[in-house]
Amino acid sequence: MKLFTVIIAFIALFGLTACNTMAGLGKDIQSGGEALERTAQ
Repeated sequence: MKLFTVIIAFIALFGLTACNTMAGLGKDIQSGGEALERTAQ
C-alpha cells in the first residue's frame, strides 16, 4: 500500500511538471511568432 501511494505521488508530480513545461513552451512559441510578425512588417 505504501508503494502504491509513492507511485501515485510521482505520477501526479510528473503530470504537473509536464503541464507547466508545455505552458512555457507555448508562451515561447507565441513570443517567437510575434517577433517574426514584427520583423515581417
